[in-house]
Amino acid sequence: MARQTKPEPLVKKVEMEIQPIKKEKDYQATLREIENLFEATPKTPERDRLDVLTTLVEAYEDRHFRIPLPDPIEAIIYHMESHGLTRRDLEPYIGSRSRVSEILNRKRTLTIDMIRKLHGGFGIRAEILIQPDSLERYHQLGSDPLDWPGSFDPGHSLGRVQCCPDIIPALYVQPKIRRITKYFG
Repeated sequence: MARQTKPEPLVKKVEMEIQPIKKEKDYQATLREIENLFEATPKTPERDRLDVLTTLVEAYEDRHFRIPLPDPIEAIIYHMESHGLTRRDLEPYIGSRSRVSEILNRKRTLTIDMIRKLHGGFGIRAEILIQPDSLERYHQLGSDPLDWPGSFDPGHSLGRVQCCPDIIPALYVQPKIRRITKYFG
């Protein structure tokens, strides 16, 4: 009787020793390893390891470095600047020139109709535009967000943001900087 042999697997298995990222120390070590693997050739075990480690880091960052939604007015201004728009371009969505001025200067809050139009016309996520009234916070705390409690402190260790929930200086959020634009389009 002929003995049957197992066919060769189509994909070779490569064993990797991967540990979960539980602490800041693990996170920093994994970031260093990712940096060393950046130049890995595609379809190699090193590239596979890079992909797995990147996924672990993203999961850790999602749990530990949440980015609050940006302030609605800041989101509108960002969208205008990034698309070369003027205040006049907002008029079909917000109303008259004076109404646009009142909204951007935080004299009035966005209405539901304005939010619908801005979301539909500009693609700014509705959840950004429908946040608790930042106008009230603005008047309570003062006109300069950097004076608000918990604003960015350039001397803070690791350069992390200690920011108010309404406005985020995205430039300083290094772990998530590549994903900040997902909120705007």
